[in-house]
Amino acid sequence: MLFYPIAPRYRRFTVASAKVALLGLLLGLGLPAAHAQTDSLRAITKHFTAYSQRALQEKLFLHHDRPLYLSGEILWFKINAVDGAQHRPLDVSKVAYVEVLDKDQRPVLQTKVELQQAKGQGSLSLPASLASGNYTLRAYTSWMKNFPAENFFQSTITIINTRTSLGLKSAKDTTSYAAQFFPEGGALVKDVASKVAFQVVDKAGRGLAATGTLVDQRGVVVASFSTLKHGLGSFIFTPKDAGAVYTAVLTLPSKQAFSRKLPAVAPQGVVLRVEDLSPDQLKVSIESTIAGRSSEELLLLGHSRQQVSVSAVTRLQEGKATVLVSKKELAEGITHFTLFNQEKKPLCERLYFTRPAHQLTIAAATTQKTYGTRAKVNLQVATTSAQAQAVPATVSLAVYRLDSLASPAQPTINSYLWLTSDLKGAIENPDYYVSATGPDAALAADNLMLTHGWSRFRWTDVLSAPTKRFTYAPEVNGLLVMGRVTQVGTGKPAPDIMTYLASPSRKVTLYNSMSNADGIIQFEPTGLYSTNDLIVQTNTQRDSTYQIELLNPFSLQYPKARPVPFAFSEQNQQDILNRSLEMQTQNAYFGKQQALYRRPLATDSTAFYGKPDEKYNLDDYTRFKVLEEVMREYVPGVQVRLRKDGFHFMVMDHINKAIFQENPLVLLDGVPVFNINKIMAMDPLKIQKLEVMTSNYFQGAARYNGIVSYSTYKGDLAGFELNPRALIQEYEGLQYQREFYSPSYNSAEEKQRRLPDLRNLLYWNPEVTTTGTSPTTLEFYTSDQPGTYVVVVQGLSSDGLSGSARYQFEVKPAI
Repeated sequence: MLFYPIAPRYRRFTVASAKVALLGLLLGLGLPAAHAQTDSLRAITKHFTAYSQRALQEKLFLHHDRPLYLSGEILWFKINAVDGAQHRPLDVSKVAYVEVLDKDQRPVLQTKVELQQAKGQGSLSLPASLASGNYTLRAYTSWMKNFPAENFFQSTITIINTRTSLGLKSAKDTTSYAAQFFPEGGALVKDVASKVAFQVVDKAGRGLAATGTLVDQRGVVVASFSTLKHGLGSFIFTPKDAGAVYTAVLTLPSKQAFSRKLPAVAPQGVVLRVEDLSPDQLKVSIESTIAGRSSEELLLLGHSRQQVSVSAVTRLQEGKATVLVSKKELAEGITHFTLFNQEKKPLCERLYFTRPAHQLTIAAATTQKTYGTRAKVNLQVATTSAQAQAVPATVSLAVYRLDSLASPAQPTINSYLWLTSDLKGAIENPDYYVSATGPDAALAADNLMLTHGWSRFRWTDVLSAPTKRFTYAPEVNGLLVMGRVTQVGTGKPAPDIMTYLASPSRKVTLYNSMSNADGIIQFEPTGLYSTNDLIVQTNTQRDSTYQIELLNPFSLQYPKARPVPFAFSEQNQQDILNRSLEMQTQNAYFGKQQALYRRPLATDSTAFYGKPDEKYNLDDYTRFKVLEEVMREYVPGVQVRLRKDGFHFMVMDHINKAIFQENPLVLLDGVPVFNINKIMAMDPLKIQKLEVMTSNYFQGAARYNGIVSYSTYKGDLAGFELNPRALIQEYEGLQYQREFYSPSYNSAEEKQRRLPDLRNLLYWNPEVTTTGTSPTTLEFYTSDQPGTYVVVVQGLSSDGLSGSARYQFEVKPAI
């Protein structure tokens, strides 16, 4: 049998850490006073609160239209940004980064999406060259890059390339299983009763039902167990022998048996147990067998999404302690219980789940259950609270046809925010844990907490000095373009160097940045969409020994877990062929409609320096063939001087009634030109207008002795040759929003159109606003494809209520 590992818990605390703490104590000067210990332990809570305030949690949820695509189709998505604590819309970051990663975690598609009022929408055209397989779709912000990649939103999507062989095979039962065991709190300790959770999955990560027995080294059965839900289960037993390795023998419904080893038993350590004492109270039991620590003072810290809910100092009595916790103190969702010793070392951690009661209820239904082809569908969407009170919300909505092509289930916004975003590893059917009620559901959720424990931070970061700098700044105003200035030859960072960024255009824009101690420069260009040629340079007349590079804005961190390989059998062949025909037909007949983009509203065309003091449209004057003549004859605000090193400009300082002795900032289509000899050699017939600022102009840390700005007819530099040290790089800005195309069959004539309509995705709307007072009605038309269609709605209210809904209807051929 093959073994497919399950993603382990992010952190385990073992007896080794306790031994280190004990050794440190024995080498110290003795036990401090009891009150000093208590104050020291309570300082952990203060450190944690301070860290939470500095390390703002930002979460993204991405709703994509379907779980499965063909190479050549369009993937549509909607992004919601929320704060990690309350799940309310968080309007901080203005840019989201979206990527598609292949099976080797290499990006095959990348895009930048504008966020406005904590929302964004976009699309990805899946290239025809993409290989068939499962891919990871992920989204994050610049600020989120300061934290582990596991914090990023990620979802598994399936892409099929029908232009290559899929290697379809008959469906077979592969005997590949995985099983892992997780002692509560992190370790098995000799003579201490422990709860052990376990997970049994197949090679695709799906949970398997199993029964089992636990045997010691002599083959004696010491416990028996069985899975409860989704391959998860738990049992309690007391290990008797230090260093012993117990073996679990598992049996599947097919009667196939296999065995797995449990973690080795530690001779001494600390065990943490969390149990439901009553409907209103939890009992946290602590037992320590570490020599010399039977009366140690400990801190139990409970926090949910970096907000402290429990902070209790307790003292062991004969190695045991109990802390009672009111469930009313716990926030909805996942609470992390962490146990610290008196040296502030984390010993054990345990997760507890409180099912969220405050959810957004979404009702979605069509006016009919069955429709004909090319028929109008009226879909009504309403949103309320769990208490049936009207709640306005913004939702995204997709309608697509179901077929036999199995693919990973899409995450819902509710289960993602409350559950999967705070857990490690793939979770099967996360909606079950958020929505199901009853004793079995509570036990299943607890098994999940024991097998998928994870923290979004490291305690070393929390307890360290609060002077740690974050590498990546939040993009609070828009896209940040970052680069690095280094010395030519040595590659060492070059600090305090003024740099300039421009993109040739009819609109004159310029940005500058002074490099910091690490040589990092940062620009904040506005209105940077689609592909642009960016020009970054220093003042080459002063700083010619430096080189510049633009930094990759996408994260280079990748999660360790990879998507499970996909496989289709011959049973799927017909549906794959049908999907291929649908895709090719739509691209052939409706390709132009699918390539329409919504441009941002027109922005101010005024240059960055505002209204110029002097402006000359050169076509209004007699055209000279030499630019020197133009400047001397028509531009009184600029005096041309010829010195040993060539031409110089001296701009009139009208405010101070003087003349600047230094050259002004000279621009060509917004690009600085520091060598005036080169601009004077340019053909003036290529220049359409000239603008002059006859006063000091301050931009950031830069001061210009006036500005002389030339503009060509097309804003493309008209063949002007830039300094060879200038960095010219193609740069992808924010993506334009693609218009979703949905045909209308409102008349008999339109219904009779002969163009085939084989849409699989009938409707996509990323921005549906509900009032809460009455249902919102949406209209779209069915295609020529009969079958079962599913409506998927995901939404969020302004006060953080999240919810989703699914609804199905039928389309039958017209009689």
